[in-house]
Amino acid sequence: MKILRFLLFLVATAISSFALSGPLTSANAKAASILPTEFAGWNLVGTLQTSKDPSVADPVNATVLKEYGFTGFNSAVYTRDDGRKLTVRAAQFQDASGAYGAFTYYKTPQMQREKIGDQGASFNERVLFYRGDIVIDAQFQKLSAMSAEELRDLSAELPPPPANAAGLPGLPTYLPTKEYVKNTAKYIIGPAALEKLGTPLSAQLVDFNAGAEVVLGEYSTEDGQARVTLISYPTPQIAMAHLRGIESAKQQSAQGPPALDPATTFDKRTGPIIVVVSGAISNSDAKSLLSSVNYEADVTWNKNTYFSRRDDPANFIVNVIYLCAILGCFAIVSGIAFGGIRILARRLFPDKLFDRPDMGIISLHLSGDAQPSTIADVSPSIKTG
Repeated sequence: MKILRFLLFLVATAISSFALSGPLTSANAKAASILPTEFAGWNLVGTLQTSKDPSVADPVNATVLKEYGFTGFNSAVYTRDDGRKLTVRAAQFQDASGAYGAFTYYKTPQMQREKIGDQGASFNERVLFYRGDIVIDAQFQKLSAMSAEELRDLSAELPPPPANAAGLPGLPTYLPTKEYVKNTAKYIIGPAALEKLGTPLSAQLVDFNAGAEVVLGEYSTEDGQARVTLISYPTPQIAMAHLRGIESAKQQSAQGPPALDPATTFDKRTGPIIVVVSGAISNSDAKSLLSSVNYEADVTWNKNTYFSRRDDPANFIVNVIYLCAILGCFAIVSGIAFGGIRILARRLFPDKLFDRPDMGIISLHLSGDAQPSTIADVSPSIKTG
């Protein structure tokens, strides 16, 4: 009998677990969905492919995606009534900085800038853009005059990132604009991307464990193409220590990597940012690029400083004056009331409250001219028998 009850218990538990797992699995699949089923006349064909494995999104650059904070991947094929096909691949990251970094990593100089999402670029039938914490790679079978507008509708359908994950890095704004080669800016937060992009500095010199962020940019000069590398650290002191490491590597250039060639590498520090210029560039052009990068500290208040009537010092002084006036008026009124009540009591109850014989006042005659008091002068209430 006990065995039968135990078997029934196992069956009931299995059925309840299966019933609960169905809705949860559906909810998880819905939560993992980044792309919509339809937008701007495009309809999903088949099922939406989802994965949280970066190697599914990009087998070659899986480690790079992981560095940028990859969290999920969607792939979908859409069609229109006219038979055109569109393949969309979407990668989601922990924050907008990771999405921006992945966007710059995949963007190529051949692409044209597009006003899609937060930033966009296109080359032939391929369109790359990001919005918030999501990067979209769209491949059209055939472009039309409305393709960009259709992708703007797709961008509007994407889920927005949380408020605390919507901020973009400020380091790319320090790249010089003069002679800049478009679409060459790369935002890097890990050694894998640094190595794949072939930077002049090694990951050992940059030291991402110290909280470093790197931005690269290509520049066209009279002598050829040069590269500007910006490395940001949490504090100027950390940047100063790593700049000494770069200078030491330049002095040991004859010993090979990770040393740098002092003849083609120029550097400086501005605040917590190290600026390195390398490549085919003259001394004057290198100094010009270095001088164009200057750190500006932004002081922000995280507590509001109000200037209302309540917090105005002058208003406080006026209120003190009002309070003194009120207390003075209260004292005058109290004195008048006390004296008035005494006078009224003497008139209504003569010799009964304040003028009774037993209400004499004890006095001490302390002056030298005063005559000593006799027992008769003392109030009867204090006479002793």
